[in-house]
Amino acid sequence: MDTATTQRLINLNRQFYQTFALQFSATRQRLQPGVRRVLESLPKSGRILDLGCGNGELARTLAHRGQGGQYVGVDFSPGLIDEAKQRVEAQSPGFTCQFNQADLAAPAWEGAIPGNPFEIVLALAVLHHLPGRELRIQMLRKVRRMLTSSGRFIHSEWQFLNSPRLRLRIQPWEAIGLDSSLVDPGDYLMDWRHGGSGLRYVHHFSLDELADMAQNTGFHVGDSFLSDGEGGNLGLYQVWEI
Repeated sequence: MDTATTQRLINLNRQFYQTFALQFSATRQRLQPGVRRVLESLPKSGRILDLGCGNGELARTLAHRGQGGQYVGVDFSPGLIDEAKQRVEAQSPGFTCQFNQADLAAPAWEGAIPGNPFEIVLALAVLHHLPGRELRIQMLRKVRRMLTSSGRFIHSEWQFLNSPRLRLRIQPWEAIGLDSSLVDPGDYLMDWRHGGSGLRYVHHFSLDELADMAQNTGFHVGDSFLSDGEGGNLGLYQVWEI
């Protein structure tokens, strides 16, 4: 994928989440079963970095279960960061947490994250919104440097092609004036239908593709499982270790 196309897709998603921050948050008021399974595997203390923290629902759940250590949540959407602060700080004043704005598609996003290293880095439903292999590899190498030697990187990717209903939401690239030859295999344009109409970029990952990225960024794949949705297969979760 060339640089101009990558930037165009980044801008598309930035605009989407700026426009639909509140509407998106309204659809994320409870954690998916796969996320709850991930949380059960986390240590009760330590430093956790949550990339793409959204409206703070995960942080709120950690606070309610008595999570110790420190939690840092980052998201590029000011609207979602504000909501996360209000939800967690108002309801869980004793929870040690910090929310910062950072855009994972920006060159130096790691500068907004204090106090490396972390025992756990989470990126739930994040990687599939980063266009282009090069950008994803850059992001993953930074994540690896943020982890302790025994740390874990836990992430999930949307498996929307497993759902006939979600397949109907795929739109042609011409809807944004983009030639399909400019995007990579596995790239899709998906529509949004809650509180208005919008479009966003999403990549559909295969197991082989994820394994290749892990190998090229100094990780190996540990646990891997499917969860979420009516068929229990709309989210692919993996745990990567150094």
